[in-house]
Amino acid sequence: MELRISNLSKTYGNGVVALDNISLTIPTGMFGLLGPNGAGKSTLMRTLATLQECDSGSVFLDDIDVLDEKDEVRRLLGYLPQDFGVYPKVTAYELLDHFAVLKGLSNRNRRREVVDGLLQQTNLFDVRNQRLGGFSGGMRQRFGIAQALLGDPKLIIVDEPTAGLDPQERVRFHNLLSDIGEDKTVILSTHIVSDVADLCANMAIINKGHLLLCGPTQELIHEVSDKIWARFIDKRDLQSFQLRHPVISSRLLSGRTLIHVYSETDPGDGFEEAIGDLEDVYFATIAGRHSAAATCD
Repeated sequence: MELRISNLSKTYGNGVVALDNISLTIPTGMFGLLGPNGAGKSTLMRTLATLQECDSGSVFLDDIDVLDEKDEVRRLLGYLPQDFGVYPKVTAYELLDHFAVLKGLSNRNRRREVVDGLLQQTNLFDVRNQRLGGFSGGMRQRFGIAQALLGDPKLIIVDEPTAGLDPQERVRFHNLLSDIGEDKTVILSTHIVSDVADLCANMAIINKGHLLLCGPTQELIHEVSDKIWARFIDKRDLQSFQLRHPVISSRLLSGRTLIHVYSETDPGDGFEEAIGDLEDVYFATIAGRHSAAATCD
């Protein structure tokens, strides 16, 4: 299924512009929506999930009007919000079974088959009778995906799903999302660049309510691959380099400060050409140094 967003805007009562004329086409597969905290990602996700109204614009899931036909959308939707709460004294099986009833699975035998299958898929079957209050953060997120998959949805929205997970749980969650995204439209909203790099064939970057860039992930990386220059500096000299060069990022590497510069030509000053990656795409775009040739529609 294809999701088409056209001229979507939302301004809150306090004057904050959360979405400013966003237009974006999202195909089947894993799609990454990347941006810093406060960029407008969650507002967009809640709007697509039929939980929040926009001020203007349109959204269509194939021929379904997402903004007007909310009940129809919800039958095709799976949603894992950024803050997914659970009842701590209820077991995983009991709560997922309850969600299945709410989703319309009234036949007990069929419901048991579906619930068992989803717990197997999310690697939670062995702990199905454990209370959710004893689950780790990663286990709770996998349970959240299990409930999102009830009803075999065609559109799945996951908002900041790996924030706070340890490396092992993050890998497990990545593998789960990758399997899910083969034949569904899965929107992964996150501020973690490596999540999008690992999982998403297509992506967009949003900041302060504006859509800054979108397109196939590898094409976007290719566009900056020969424009990134790097060198180690003394941390005390960072401000001086920022005044002389278009520095897009700085970080510590083995105790030393490594800076990346975005430049069409050799900036000199001891910089060496680096191979640009998605992190460079992200930082260059947020800094206003780079805009992509790829179109969003």
